[in-house]
Amino acid sequence: MPRNLRRWGPPLLLISPSLILLGVFVYGLLAINAKTSMTDMHTAAQTTGRKPTSFVWLTNYGDLLTSPDFQHSLRNLVIYTVVFLGGTMLFGFLWAWLLDRPVRFEGVFRSIYLFPMAVSFVASGVVWRWLLNSNQGENASGLNRLFQMVGLDFLQNNWWNNVNYGIAAIAIPAIWQLSGYVMALFLAGFRGVPEELREAAKMDGSTTWQMYRHVIFPQLSPVALSAVIIVGHMSLKAFDLIMSISKPANYQTKVPAIDMYVFKSSFNYADAAAVGVILLVIVAVLVIPYLVHLNRTEKNA
Repeated sequence: MPRNLRRWGPPLLLISPSLILLGVFVYGLLAINAKTSMTDMHTAAQTTGRKPTSFVWLTNYGDLLTSPDFQHSLRNLVIYTVVFLGGTMLFGFLWAWLLDRPVRFEGVFRSIYLFPMAVSFVASGVVWRWLLNSNQGENASGLNRLFQMVGLDFLQNNWWNNVNYGIAAIAIPAIWQLSGYVMALFLAGFRGVPEELREAAKMDGSTTWQMYRHVIFPQLSPVALSAVIIVGHMSLKAFDLIMSISKPANYQTKVPAIDMYVFKSSFNYADAAAVGVILLVIVAVLVIPYLVHLNRTEKNA
């Protein structure tokens, strides 16, 4: 038996079931999706095989990217991602910074911040749909009613029913739900800073702020990058929360994932597959540089 076969044969045999499943149900289905996106399968008759389909190559992508409706979806995705990412990073970092200092009942605060993460997006979406109700004046409810009760009537607005920035309102419950997760990441980063560095900074006469700014915060760069990648790719796949608060037919809150659902529901499998490929490319643009950076860091360590 060849030496290389004796060396690599058993490990490959051990992981071969996983490789086969991964190849068939991940990369195989991705290939089928990409193939479907380059056909003219836009009707129910074509999806059932009663009418033939033909390749149109990149025509579907061109039609989508030049469509005002899909451009609106991409714009909504950018707004949602910016608000969601910025909010979770800000609140998550602030909570972790506060908990890094000696705080009484720290375990209670951690549980409170992390609890929303345990709630599904669908369940929280039902509650936030009422909180973000657009009714104002005498019919006000949810947050608009709260603003009315405390004398902040000028803060009342139509929330997710705003055509231009309604999607930003749906990012609010997403921030509420995921900030605790980002807090846990940053808190682990804070606690991972060696105590010797803190003691050395204090002995050099650094104030608490100077110690955090010049010693601890720079140590959190890998954690911050990981949080941005994780939260960023989650925002790009936003679907269930938007569906729970809004409806697929609502123009003001639609994003590419909603478009994909609408296309598929109307048997327009070609456009649905094309949207899926576009989302995959966007996620890859974010994730691949991170993986390359991570690989280089591990090699240099």
